[in-house]
Amino acid sequence: MAGEISPFVIFFASILTSNMILSNFLGMCSYISISGEYKTASGLGKSVTLVMVFTTVINFAIYHLVIVPLNLQYLQYILFIIIIAATVQIIEMAMDRFLPDLHVKLGIFLPLITVNCAILGTTLFMVIRDYGFVQSLVFGLGSGLGWWLAISALAAIREKMAKTKLPRGLAGPGIAFIITGIMALAFIGFSGIFTIQ
Repeated sequence: MAGEISPFVIFFASILTSNMILSNFLGMCSYISISGEYKTASGLGKSVTLVMVFTTVINFAIYHLVIVPLNLQYLQYILFIIIIAATVQIIEMAMDRFLPDLHVKLGIFLPLITVNCAILGTTLFMVIRDYGFVQSLVFGLGSGLGWWLAISALAAIREKMAKTKLPRGLAGPGIAFIITGIMALAFIGFSGIFTIQ
């Protein structure tokens, strides 16, 4: 059944209707914490997108070339997390070398991409839905772009609202959750166009 789904549909559905944050609510911790400034949020979104693409492709290969042939399904979670951690470490070292300002701004949240459940969720959805290689690649890319879109939109809205005096109970994470809920409702409008199960 997954083989019948067009990579085009998977790509756009993973950005819009099956967005990791706005549909599945995966990766909310760093999403809420880093979304106060657009530039930093966009940098984290790019990092998460890179990690999602690389880990989805690598985990696809590990799953189909090692885990299934050797009947090691009971080790799949551990292997997936090791791949995610190694990829994040490589990206963090590259960012420290080439983008030191962004590396400092992201701080502890950069290595915490390792435990961003949206990244593991992307790999697990790929396995559960039995995607082929191209489907997995576009799903990882689309999921990353969808996560990046959501955090960038929230950060842009929060930056504009920073100049506004909010009631005390809504300041900070409170307003972020309300905005996220409204964005999720808006993205439901795309559900008739692209859908994946």
